[in-house]
Amino acid sequence: MEEIEHVEILLVEDNPLDAELSMRGLQSAKLFNRIIWLKDGQEALDYVYCRGAYAQRAAALPGLILLDLKMPRVDGLEVLATLKGDPETKSIPVVVMTSSQEEKDVVKSYDLGANSYVVKPVNFEDLTEVARQAGMYWLAINHRAGN
Repeated sequence: MEEIEHVEILLVEDNPLDAELSMRGLQSAKLFNRIIWLKDGQEALDYVYCRGAYAQRAAALPGLILLDLKMPRVDGLEVLATLKGDPETKSIPVVVMTSSQEEKDVVKSYDLGANSYVVKPVNFEDLTEVARQAGMYWLAINHRAGN
């Protein structure tokens, strides 16, 4: 598992409780990754593209993005469209983790290039488990080009 030890996971989530539960699930998977919690889509884009408050960070791309859809400033669909429309970032796995069960959100997410769409469970323990499983699959099980 040495190849994934320094991979960053971006958790883009505006709800602090959902973020805490997701981080707890990711940490319980013991993937030894750095989890970065970003609170809205604008912050996520600034982080990935090293702009604004993140202008001085090293320009390494994250290994996985867990993305909420309904967020302030820039919503998840805009983030997804930007990342998947850019040849430099389109290969980053993006898992949409949202409370939206609306068919139009599911279809639009996949049309924009989402790698997976997960409806967040209402139950707190289940949300923790969903985040753990998403991290395990995309970072430990899935084989990506360059690995």
